[in-house]
Amino acid sequence: MSSAPSSLDLRPASQTTPVEPLPATVGFAQALRFWLKLGFIGFGGPAGQIAIMHTELVERRCWISEKRFLHALNYCMVLPGPEAQQLATYIGWLMHRTAGGIAAGVLFVLPSLFILIALAWIYLRFGDVPVVEGIFYGIKPAVMALVVHAAYRIGTRALKNLWMWSIAAAAFVAIFALHTPFPQIVLAAALIGHFGAKLAPQVFTLGGGPGSAPKSYGRALIDDDTPPPAHAQFRRSRLLTVLAIGLGLWLVAMAALLVTQGVHGTLTQMGWFFTKAAMLTFGGAYAVLPYVYQGAVEQHQWLSGAQMIDGLALGETTPGPLIMVVAFVGFVGGWLKPMFGPDALFTAGAVAAIVVTFFTFLPSFIFILAGGPVVEATHGKLGFTAPLSAITAAVVGVILNLALFFAHHVLWPQGFGGHFDVVSALVAMAAAVALFRFKVGVLPLLGGCAALGLAVTLVAPGWR
Repeated sequence: MSSAPSSLDLRPASQTTPVEPLPATVGFAQALRFWLKLGFIGFGGPAGQIAIMHTELVERRCWISEKRFLHALNYCMVLPGPEAQQLATYIGWLMHRTAGGIAAGVLFVLPSLFILIALAWIYLRFGDVPVVEGIFYGIKPAVMALVVHAAYRIGTRALKNLWMWSIAAAAFVAIFALHTPFPQIVLAAALIGHFGAKLAPQVFTLGGGPGSAPKSYGRALIDDDTPPPAHAQFRRSRLLTVLAIGLGLWLVAMAALLVTQGVHGTLTQMGWFFTKAAMLTFGGAYAVLPYVYQGAVEQHQWLSGAQMIDGLALGETTPGPLIMVVAFVGFVGGWLKPMFGPDALFTAGAVAAIVVTFFTFLPSFIFILAGGPVVEATHGKLGFTAPLSAITAAVVGVILNLALFFAHHVLWPQGFGGHFDVVSALVAMAAAVALFRFKVGVLPLLGGCAALGLAVTLVAPGWR
């Protein structure tokens, strides 16, 4: 792996002077301050976090061009795991080598881990208090609207022509009606992109069509024609080193759990399950949540379905990747299945949350640090970008399926045989109008819906 970080200066000498002079370099400390800031302001799920990074890094700071940003994003979209965190890791690695990638990825996650541990403790200690219960009652339908809005935002970027719309529709039918595993959907979309690009290359270009070329915000430090730096050039020895270190870290952590917990211990089972979740699920947080729900709720019973939805609501209210809901799952599982005795519930929950986070995110670092050099060698090559564009379109259909999944659990809390929650439906509709029509931010939206839920719970509980 690479040595200590260095400052970035990748501008070709042939470029002209920009209208607003760029800094000659971006120092590691300067980048570190930005990644730390991003860890605290990264609200809005993956769509919101990617938008923040685009605004800050492409439009305002001009650290990376639009085309290079989208190329990296498409690679992260095809990977299993949280695409926004992987994108931050990728850009950090491209700018400041391995240390920069690790710093960007860790700081993207760390604030939300500590915040979620605190919120999970409050939830378990005071969750049955009417005030807290009412707040969650209002937030749940807002989360449903946020998922629909995420599908819309990604769709407006990815569905630029009839081909992409068809791929999204086919993916939705496959996962909703045919229960096709998501990896199979990803493979099918990649094949469509690969062969479709040979028949109609103009509709599989980055961005989806000839009328949707990436915008230019002026010259960037990492520009369209900037050659990859030395550390980003592919070397087989480096690839093997990264894979060996990553696998070694996983083996050491899993061996420690086996020795201290045993094969059937809660932490061991969590480590193994979330390794599979990190490796076998694609499409980012919104696509992985049904898999986590199935395993954590139905298979291992670390928490209930209602608690899982509450955890997602908490995840939406905190910065960092939405997949950090796994930390909530770990905390609740550790609390309810205490490994350290009844007097150490918080310790058990916090340790479980940290273990789950480690096993969930370790593969993401390996994917970026190992695969980054390959990706850098392919920007501008349609043979690589076309499958990724098709996969991004398929993800839109999968996210729409997830919206229906949450609608089922929020609007029919006792199942389709039970009552229809009219109040939750009205709150969800109001949240959707606020998002789509008035462009309300995530935090004001959740705050308003929480206030509505609290008012209904305290003033007219019979309406629920």
